Amino acid sequence: MLLQALLYIEGEHEMRRVVVTGLGAITPLAAGIKTTWKRLLESSSGLSSTTTRGPAFETLPSKVAGLVPLGKREDCAWQAKDWLPAKEERQMALFAQYAVAAADEALNDAGWHPTSQADLEATGVTIGSGIGNLDEAYNTSVAFHEGGYRKVSPLFVPKLLINLAAGHVSIRHGFKGPNHAATTACTTGLHAIGDASRLIAFGDADVMVAGGAESCIHPLAIAGFARARSLAVDWNDEPAAASRPFDSQRAGFVIGEGAGVVVLEELEHAKARKANIYAEVKGYGLSSDAYHMTAPEENGEGAFLAMRAALKHASLKPEAIDYVNAHATSTILGDAAENRAIKRLLLGPDGRQSASEVNINSTKGAVGHLLGAAGAVEAIFTMLTIHNNVLPPTLNLVRPGDPPEEFDCNYVPNAAQQHTVNAALTNSFGFGGTNASLCLAKYR
Repeated sequence: MLLQALLYIEGEHEMRRVVVTGLGAITPLAAGIKTTWKRLLESSSGLSSTTTRGPAFETLPSKVAGLVPLGKREDCAWQAKDWLPAKEERQMALFAQYAVAAADEALNDAGWHPTSQADLEATGVTIGSGIGNLDEAYNTSVAFHEGGYRKVSPLFVPKLLINLAAGHVSIRHGFKGPNHAATTACTTGLHAIGDASRLIAFGDADVMVAGGAESCIHPLAIAGFARARSLAVDWNDEPAAASRPFDSQRAGFVIGEGAGVVVLEELEHAKARKANIYAEVKGYGLSSDAYHMTAPEENGEGAFLAMRAALKHASLKPEAIDYVNAHATSTILGDAAENRAIKRLLLGPDGRQSASEVNINSTKGAVGHLLGAAGAVEAIFTMLTIHNNVLPPTLNLVRPGDPPEEFDCNYVPNAAQQHTVNAALTNSFGFGGTNASLCLAKYR
């Protein structure tokens, strides 16, 4: 593998091109990507009160979350029995259930259901999670404390492991290629897709099922983020208004749950079977802030480095980027730092001539922050933006700022906009200063 990598780097082999042929998602807007996308473009909100989840949530300072809607699959809502046999449901953590459902949707969308040994060996999975199964860890800890050894389920460890989302998808479909899981906080979903694209580019697989999943709407998780002063607490009586990316009144993120999974495919493989192609993965950039556990540098240096690296791998100049799906979580520091990084990258001699020509949005206004699933779901939104030439809205954006003079780009406020998008960036950043940016483009 090392020799193969060196040959690629030295230019003796061309990197294989990677395209997107299938999409699947479970989100606070809907269980299913088609309805999620439709509701996103309609400026609908998937945010609601957590107090319906039980009395433990009522004592917390933040009472808003992006909850996957419960109900029948035919109504684009979630109940596990519509997606999984009872036995499999009992064996899986909720985040893994979301991942399996999103993967099924993506594979059906791609029309990829291999049966030959060669195809199964050429298909892999990389799906990660930021936190995973906090419910199981909490409940089992309490049960062990109160009742001892016999109160611990034999499924405790398998339901706790983050890589079991990828494992269950591999087992369900018989995929024998790479089986991998990233866990890099809120960058997880995008790292999973970027890493999977490189596995294809370097010849380790022809097809990869990739993404992220999260399901930690739990009082302990909310308490932890609230104690770190990360969450929005001023909009408990108006949940839909709580996540406000780039707005002057933004005051913290809204926690969310769900999963996003894509099918990535080597271009010639996709063409040979006449697969529908949504977009091409052109570049993937990674960086570290090397600065602070939870806060970015004010100038957004880490974000800038990741985006610059993605453009370098894509062999594109800044002027080629028509749209950026920002990580922007609705925090005061994070949104400002990313905004500065984007403007630094896209404005100037090789970029746009004025800030008003820079199109940026954050779909977290509609779904909240899905943590380890965020990057994957937002990458899917970016793929659909490219495919459909429409920019999803940034909800709750009344007055950009502060200061307003820095926030002078087009943030697609509150309503979708028609716009030709040939190339785009989608960003994800996580605690510990880990950053990723993926460059996607129309397949040509």
